[in-house]
Amino acid sequence: MLNILLIPIFLLFGILLQKVKKLPSGLSAYLNQYLIYVVLPALALKYLPFVDMDVKLLLPIASAYISFGLSWLIFGSLGKKLIWSDGITGCLIITAGLANTSFVGFPIVRALYGEEGVEIALLIDQAGSFIIVSSIAIIVASIYGKGKKRKRDISWKILSFPPFIFFVLAIGMNWLKVSTPSFIMPALDWIAFSLTPVALTSVGLQVKINWQGMKSYYLWYGLLYKLIFIPLVIWGLFKHVFELEGLPLQVSVIESAMAPMITGSIIAISHDLEPKLASLLVGVGIPLSFVTIACWYWLIG
Repeated sequence: MLNILLIPIFLLFGILLQKVKKLPSGLSAYLNQYLIYVVLPALALKYLPFVDMDVKLLLPIASAYISFGLSWLIFGSLGKKLIWSDGITGCLIITAGLANTSFVGFPIVRALYGEEGVEIALLIDQAGSFIIVSSIAIIVASIYGKGKKRKRDISWKILSFPPFIFFVLAIGMNWLKVSTPSFIMPALDWIAFSLTPVALTSVGLQVKINWQGMKSYYLWYGLLYKLIFIPLVIWGLFKHVFELEGLPLQVSVIESAMAPMITGSIIAISHDLEPKLASLLVGVGIPLSFVTIACWYWLIG
């Protein structure tokens, strides 16, 4: 119960910090760097070498690709049929197609399903969401936006990214049956403990809501897809077609139900794909997702 209560507390704390005038500039960026370069590698070393690898874990990882693939198919088709601008189409594909599986996802999964849930969530994020946001999402942004990225640049960005390096290292340790040294486990435990307060404070600092923009149909198209439609697809497909059960099914649905990813919105903004809409999808989506995730948690048991 305490873990669940900490989620809105630290999110609200971050939102309130926006009102502090003497707050160091770029605080959220510093917190994000700590999360990316310290916390995510630590989580990989803490959990992944000990995960009991099962072929059914491929399905949770696949949920991220299904979500983005359907987003591209649906919004790409609607954009052509309804003659949307490339900016709107690209923004919805990227921002609605990517879930906040780490900064928001990890604290929520830990609160709801404990350490075993985090192990699965880490696989979804690192083998799914991260690779998509670092490669396929940039390709989509290049198609619908004005900027171009060389394939070599995309590949190097993935291979040189510290969380991905530690993800590959931890998976290799798992395959080779090599455990994380016991003497560093206390440090990893403390770093993992910092995930919830730091991640949600950072998210709160970045939540921006433009009340005038709430009238946008595109905003609600994106949020309906992200918070309702894709979790329903994942739940129906995994449970009734692939007969996935237990924690892998629950974590797959909850992670797919997360609000749009902040990094995805940044990619859309940097490629001039409706920046206001991209920001609004995150700003409205994160607070609203706490309500919809609670509903999904109740529905899937």
